[in-house]
Amino acid sequence: MKKARNRLVLLSLFAMYGALMYVSKYIMEGLPNIHPLTMLIVTFTVVYRIKALIPIYVYVFINGLYSGFDIWWMPYLYLWAVQCLITMLIPKKIPDRIAVIVYPVLCAILGLSFGVMYAPAQAIMFKYSFEQTVAWISSGLVFDLLHMGGNFAMGLLVLPLSKLIKKLHASARIPT
Repeated sequence: MKKARNRLVLLSLFAMYGALMYVSKYIMEGLPNIHPLTMLIVTFTVVYRIKALIPIYVYVFINGLYSGFDIWWMPYLYLWAVQCLITMLIPKKIPDRIAVIVYPVLCAILGLSFGVMYAPAQAIMFKYSFEQTVAWISSGLVFDLLHMGGNFAMGLLVLPLSKLIKKLHASARIPT
């Protein structure tokens, strides 16, 4: 009974986290590529590891529902999962004095590399040559730099948020 309750609580949390991801990105759409999405992905991955894919795909689905399951949406099927998997390369028990640096830097790198990670889908969908793909990446570099800066700033919240979530789980006796 307790195990079923814990699963239900986690699924409810994951649904709310996915909705939070969508709302947080939607609220900040006025700023070019500055939003807490990557910070939330990294935070959820630090806390839940591979289970973080659940709120990520809740977000992807909600995004498609509200903005349309159009061609631009297809790379979202892999982009956020790649960010989750890259985050999982960081050891689970990283000391706080290192994590406080690593998490914002990781968020910044993920922001900077967003255009490059999106590019293969863009090249396939629009039949770009290698040169056209490089030109497409180059044309978005300014936005990727803004994404990097915003992600670095948001990344400063990963450590305190992940600690808070873990503490709340511990106090409610809900395993992550």
